[in-house]
Formats: sequence, C-alpha cells, structure tokens
Amino acid sequence: MRYEIRIEGHLSQTLATAFPELEHVVMSGQTVLFGTVIDSAHLYGLLIRCQSLGLRVLEMRQLPE
Repeated sequence: MRYEIRIEGHLSQTLATAFPELEHVVMSGQTVLFGTVIDSAHLYGLLIRCQSLGLRVLEMRQLPE
C-alpha cells in the first residue's frame, strides 16, 4: 500500500532522515511524506514517530496503486 502523510511546516533534512523509508517534498507550508507502507503496524509506527518528534499530522491517506 502507498500512503501520503502531510505534516505541518517544513521538515528539516535532519528530521526527514527519521523517515528513511519515505520520500518527501515541501510545498505550500507543508511537508508531504509518501511511499510504501508494508502493513498497519508500519503505518502506526510512522504516526507514533511523527508524534514523538512533535510533528503535527494534517492529513493521511492511502494512494491509489
């Protein structure tokens, strides 16, 4: 499954390294993380990682295959 996670603000290069399995792009005051998520445990792990880094998740959605 492919997912997109929108984060408020610009994610620094240092913080982006906390998500090595995802690509990212900065646009319109947001950072969009996107890539393949293996299963629901992986997805929850990504969200917990965002929370532990103090990132505000604005939107998360599954992308079409």
